[in-house]
Amino acid sequence: MRAVTARRYGPPEVLRVETLPVPEPRAGEALVRVEAVAVSRAEAHMRAADPAVARLAAGLRRPRQPVGGSELAGVVVALGPGVAGLRPGDRVVGATGATMGGAAEYARVPAGGVVRIPDDLSAPDAVALAEGGLTALPFLRDAGRVRAGHRVCVNGASGAVGSAGVQLAAAAGAHVTAVCSARNAGLARELGADEVVDYAVEDVAARREAFDVFFDAVGTTSFRRVRRALRPQGTYLGTAPTAALAWHTLAGRVPGRRRRARIAFTGLRAPERKAADLAELLDLAARGRLRPVLDRTFRFDEAPAAHAYVETGRKRGTVVLVP
Repeated sequence: MRAVTARRYGPPEVLRVETLPVPEPRAGEALVRVEAVAVSRAEAHMRAADPAVARLAAGLRRPRQPVGGSELAGVVVALGPGVAGLRPGDRVVGATGATMGGAAEYARVPAGGVVRIPDDLSAPDAVALAEGGLTALPFLRDAGRVRAGHRVCVNGASGAVGSAGVQLAAAAGAHVTAVCSARNAGLARELGADEVVDYAVEDVAARREAFDVFFDAVGTTSFRRVRRALRPQGTYLGTAPTAALAWHTLAGRVPGRRRRARIAFTGLRAPERKAADLAELLDLAARGRLRPVLDRTFRFDEAPAAHAYVETGRKRGTVVLVP
């Protein structure tokens, strides 16, 4: 099979297309013929070993898993021992998780972590729903407990996570302020934002007691910076793990603490929890409350260009690779 690999850390140019053996599904796994796989900011950072501490998890000298890619959609072609509820021919969407390996013509996935997709939903669109939604949903629903009447700010509202966040907060009945560039203002409004702020014109962190939840979908701000923009019982949700965010998250658990910070390690959740979230996302999409935001599609041979584009920080929604 063909697969996109990175045998060493570095710029997008380290990516190559290699021919590798088709993997065999193990117990509890499904083998999927991949039709689309997301290229995320997190994956681009891992490829570049940025930050350097990422090597502790991914491999000190070189990537332990040369094939990247997690959120994928495709067709089940084989099942490992003990798998029930799936059969070859099922169209599914899911995530490989920390094991990666999705940027290949065939990938092993936890069978309990995939869900069937309807025939009228394309594989790239299914991946677009999964990439942003699997992060935004647990942050807003569980960590932020967003509900009707809340005032929610989404920083980075036009990216994969941010575009999902705007829609999910709006679907929950919140008043949504979207922060993005002027060129993406129209998209943010289409997604349900009540207010759009051009970050080049206004720093929303300078507002006072404006938001119940501040969702930083791109990791460009901090709890300390936006703290005063939160209402007295407000919550800052940070997607970029830092030592400072970890400290503020722990401090926020002290009883009676006003204004708190939260982080959710969404990629480390059990496959079954991800599958439940995928089912919820697909239901919202079927009811017209959530739509995929798909930016560009690249072929496997164009993987370096796909990663370079993601690294510009200008993508709108999700970028996908197709075999």
